[in-house]
Amino acid sequence: MPMTDHFDRLADQAKLGRDPASVRRRIEHMEHLLEGLITVPVLNRRIGLDVILDVLPVAGDAVAAALGAYIVWEARNLGMSKWQMTRMLGNVGFDFALGLIPWVGAIPDFFFRSNTMNLKMIKRHLDKHYPQAAIVEGEVVRR
Repeated sequence: MPMTDHFDRLADQAKLGRDPASVRRRIEHMEHLLEGLITVPVLNRRIGLDVILDVLPVAGDAVAAALGAYIVWEARNLGMSKWQMTRMLGNVGFDFALGLIPWVGAIPDFFFRSNTMNLKMIKRHLDKHYPQAAIVEGEVVRR
């Protein structure tokens, strides 16, 4: 792949479109950053910044919660219901509270993936209300 194609693709991804397909891509990338950045070799389980930031007491949990709240903010812009928003904020808040437990807070964070749950809720909403932005094998399908 020529280098110019790579930079063009990165420039396209940097555009903050407000259409549902662009929002979906941003949320999926944020969820990957928070929950699936690297694989733990022996356990063969993916972790992301949500677990890694637990190394920094309180501040790391606050940053992870803020990044999780960004996903909820994007969902709000999609017009999700107040009930769905409350559930999503509850997931982020519960994850934040678990992370505050000294030294052992990373263990529940390793298993409770609030951002993945929130992403699933958003995808269900998008598939129901914006079927024209459906994703098939990583490509946006226009109908």
